[in-house]
Amino acid sequence: MARSHCECQRRTAALRRQRRKQLTRLPTLFVSHGAPTLAIDDSPARRFLLSYGDALGKPRTILVLSAHFETAVATVTSSSAPETIYDFWGFPEALYDITYPAPGDPALASRVTELLSAAGIPARLDEQRGLDHGAWVPLSLIYPDADVPVVQLSIDARKGAAYHFRLGEALRPLRDEGVLIVGSGGVTHNLSHAINAPPDAPLVDWASAFRDWVADAVDDDRRDALADYRAAAPDAVRNHPTEEHFLPLLCALGATSPGEPRRRVHESDAHGALAMDVYLFGAWDS
Repeated sequence: MARSHCECQRRTAALRRQRRKQLTRLPTLFVSHGAPTLAIDDSPARRFLLSYGDALGKPRTILVLSAHFETAVATVTSSSAPETIYDFWGFPEALYDITYPAPGDPALASRVTELLSAAGIPARLDEQRGLDHGAWVPLSLIYPDADVPVVQLSIDARKGAAYHFRLGEALRPLRDEGVLIVGSGGVTHNLSHAINAPPDAPLVDWASAFRDWVADAVDDDRRDALADYRAAAPDAVRNHPTEEHFLPLLCALGATSPGEPRRRVHESDAHGALAMDVYLFGAWDS
């Protein structure tokens, strides 16, 4: 009887430890950021992101992998006060009036380089670079007070999908350290079509088919297929003439273990060719 009681206590304690771990492990997020005007123009995606911060809660800090930060060597921003970068042109003046004065987190930047180096991925710090629009545009909606520190990690489209899964895998421990990992790009991203279409144009068939394939592959956790998406998905090259906007999704998914929850939390589109979907990986439903 005493042995049974002790075993019951051990099981209860183990369940409590597991529950605490589950409660403190953060999800990862993939955001389709579309055009920079997402920050100022009303749209379903903008309205969703404005409300989503409350559902997510505030992390200790944020690590963003953006389509607009590409380097040959994995590079981590380490400024304590990163500037707002306006890496676009020809847009309304109101966009250039926006600042996103979130602090940086040099300690997290160093931690990221340690994790990458341990995974055999060369990495370096950059004290000068600020936050590009792939970071500050969605974050200005999710966390408009700019009171959560933000660090960026570069991608490299020349290294392909498998490398970006590895990036995510290397970053996985950060989820237990209060870090929200955010991939920022686009489920689809054919700008040559989108630039000539009105904002409310319906999604073309080839973009819709690709979006549905991605949703199914994520739902089934078909990571091998996603890593080979250029060959496996319908019209992959047409939807992504260049790869930089799709790869952050693989980073965010790679930072979760196979079998963890995965859910598309928002679905909308813009300019006929831009799927503005948002995915939550590795945690609770919101």
